[in-house]
Amino acid sequence: MTQQPLNVLFLCNTNTTCSIIAEAVMNRLSQTDAAGRFKAYSAGSFHRGMVHPHTLHLLANNNYDPNEFRSKNWQEFAEPDAPTMDFIFTLTDEITQEACPSFPGLPLTAHWSVPDPAMANGTNAEIHYAFSDTLRMIEQRVSIFVNLPHKSLDKLTLQQRIDDIGNR
Repeated sequence: MTQQPLNVLFLCNTNTTCSIIAEAVMNRLSQTDAAGRFKAYSAGSFHRGMVHPHTLHLLANNNYDPNEFRSKNWQEFAEPDAPTMDFIFTLTDEITQEACPSFPGLPLTAHWSVPDPAMANGTNAEIHYAFSDTLRMIEQRVSIFVNLPHKSLDKLTLQQRIDDIGNR
């Protein structure tokens, strides 16, 4: 009997960079390392309706299909017919100041602060580095998360572990 994947929602302000990258990384790791145990989604409080061009370039250069991603408003996941989330991770510090909608279910939550590379200034090389560094940080955190022994941890311990991931 196959088990339903655990749903994970990544949130940032605009859903153009960090949360899109996290969605891509989680879904790829789930297909390869985590045997389909997770299904990732992303959204933002003030979604832009389009993914940042540097994000799309970064994803394409790392063998992700950039056509799979769109900028979504977080309200989409608070609707009654939305998938019930098991985990919700905020990624940018600004999002923590927002009044989050109520999401169905009782998801575990954590803040995994990463710098928003869309705010990077400088040369093309410096901006590329900011996006690549965000990808690296997200890959590290998501990899740790998918490799946690989820089934053997009680909720309190699991909450502590996912909080700890955000402090890395």
